[in-house]
Amino acid sequence: MSKAHRGTGVRSEPNHGRGVCPVCGASQVKVLYEKEVDGKKVKVCKVCNAHMKNEAKKAAKVAKKAAAAAAPAAEAPAAEASAE
Repeated sequence: MSKAHRGTGVRSEPNHGRGVCPVCGASQVKVLYEKEVDGKKVKVCKVCNAHMKNEAKKAAKVAKKAAAAAAPAAEAPAAEASAE
């Protein structure tokens, strides 16, 4: 069976969703993913969308490790004070 409805959401976009990605500068690619870049909402390509998600995931992981490392250090002086 054919897939008659594939891409129907893109057909209503200007130029069928194709344009220049403001992040990487690639031209004639589908810019469908809305992201906030420099305080403005812009539509970016699939590659830039994935790159931004991966960078955010890495930053969250680093922040979580830093918070976990800081928590035992903050509790250690309190534990010493209660032992005295």
